[in-house]
Amino acid sequence: MSQERQIAISVKNVTKKFNVFFDKTNTIKEKLLFWNRTKNKEERTVLNDISLDIKKGEVVGLIGTNGSGKSTLLKLMTKIIYPNSGQITTNGKLTSLLELGAGFHPDFSGRENIYFNASIFGLTRKEIDDRLEQIIEFSELKDYIDNPVRTYSSGMYMRLAFSVAINVDAQILLVDEILSVGDQHFQEKCFKKIEELKAQGKTIVIVTHTMGAVQRFCTRAVWLYNGKIKMDGNPDDVVPEYTKVTA
Repeated sequence: MSQERQIAISVKNVTKKFNVFFDKTNTIKEKLLFWNRTKNKEERTVLNDISLDIKKGEVVGLIGTNGSGKSTLLKLMTKIIYPNSGQITTNGKLTSLLELGAGFHPDFSGRENIYFNASIFGLTRKEIDDRLEQIIEFSELKDYIDNPVRTYSSGMYMRLAFSVAINVDAQILLVDEILSVGDQHFQEKCFKKIEELKAQGKTIVIVTHTMGAVQRFCTRAVWLYNGKIKMDGNPDDVVPEYTKVTA
C-alpha cells in the first residue's frame, strides 16, 4: 500500500481565523468611556499554518488548553467549517461526536432522531432498521426512546449520539469532549467500545482534557498551543511535558 493510501486524514498548511465582534456603545456614557475604541471587531487566528498526517488505525489525542484550536481542528476535519487557507483531506467514511445533540431535532423522539441522524451519516432506511435495536440497547434509553429529545438530560443526549455514531460503520471517528458528560457507568461503556473500535483498526481522533484517557487509548498525542503544534508523538512522551506546563 502506498504511503498516500495509508493516510486517513491529511492536514496541509491549514490556517483558520475568526472575527470577534465587540458590543457597540449604545449610551452617551459608554461613548465617553470608550471613545478611543476605533474598531468593533478583531480578527483572531485560531490555527496558524499547521500540517499533520493521521494514518489509518491511529488513535490520536488532541490536547491543549482552552482556546488552543483543538475543537476548531476537529470541526475542520468534519467540514462543518472550512479553513481560510490550506487543505484537509479525509480518506474513508467519517462519523463525528462534536457538540452535544448536534444533528438532533428537539421535537422528534429519540427513535425518530436515530433515523434522522443515521441518515445524515449515509445509512439507508433498511440499514437503520437492521441496527435500530442495537442502537437503542447500547444507549440504555429503551424506556425513553419515544419521548421528545428536548426532555432528555445532557447525559441522555450523549448516550443516544454515541450509540448512533458507533453503529454507522465509519472508518474514521472524531470525538470531542462530550464523553465527559454522563455517569461513570456509561463513560466506561463508551471507553470499552472505543477500545473495540481501536482493535478493529478504526482511525479515531479525540479532543480531551483528560490525560489519563489519552495515555489509555491513544497511540499518538498532538499538543496544540496558540494555534501551532507544540509537540507530536507518543502519549507517554507528550503528556508529561504538557502536564509540566499546565499543572
